[in-house]
Amino acid sequence: MSILVVTGTDTGVGKTVVTAAVASLARERGTSVAVVKPAQTGVTGTEPGDLDEVIRLSGATSTFEFARFPDPLAPAAAARAAGLPPVSLAQAAARIGELADSHRLVIVEGAGGLLVRFDEEGATLADLARALSAPVLLVTRAALGTLNHTALTLEAMAHRGLEPVGVVIGSWPAEPGLAERCNVADLEMLAARPLAGVLPEGAGVLGREAFARTARAGLGPVLGGGFDPSAFRRTFRLMA
Repeated sequence: MSILVVTGTDTGVGKTVVTAAVASLARERGTSVAVVKPAQTGVTGTEPGDLDEVIRLSGATSTFEFARFPDPLAPAAAARAAGLPPVSLAQAAARIGELADSHRLVIVEGAGGLLVRFDEEGATLADLARALSAPVLLVTRAALGTLNHTALTLEAMAHRGLEPVGVVIGSWPAEPGLAERCNVADLEMLAARPLAGVLPEGAGVLGREAFARTARAGLGPVLGGGFDPSAFRRTFRLMA
């Protein structure tokens, strides 16, 4: 895969940490990787954004932010509130395509969920993924409520002909309760495949070396890691 789109079931589910983990493993393999954030919201021009976290955690040096809006809103609403032009889907697709010509892997991290709007015409991350013919990695929560959000997102992906890479739990609690433990099997059933990864809560505050180890252990082979979903289920006595 030369382009990978990372989306989530919601905001704050761990997309940036998962993006950094994928980038970290790619760099370990010697893969030239670029990370793109088409629209960064909720930060000013001088504040660190999601790509700064990706750089800190993974060591990635080729990162690109196409637009930045100060209000913590969906990109279209944030652009409107700031009186700034929204992200152009066509221009974003063209720039990402150019990056794919010079990098073996381009990771595109969305803002919010799959159908959050980029512009007033209703263009979404799903449309960008379709324009790029790129597979989509879905990051989700472990807690109660995740099943409906995950099912709806996967259904939206299927309706638009998007190829799912898999589902990654972005933040697995140190002390999972009954809901989290039961949700693992149901998430795999919804995705029709084993989990593509599970990253522990707090992974985003680790140093780079510890984060690299966490990425190797927490992401599955499809993403370059060694995560074993069967072993994970056994650890927490989860049903297959």
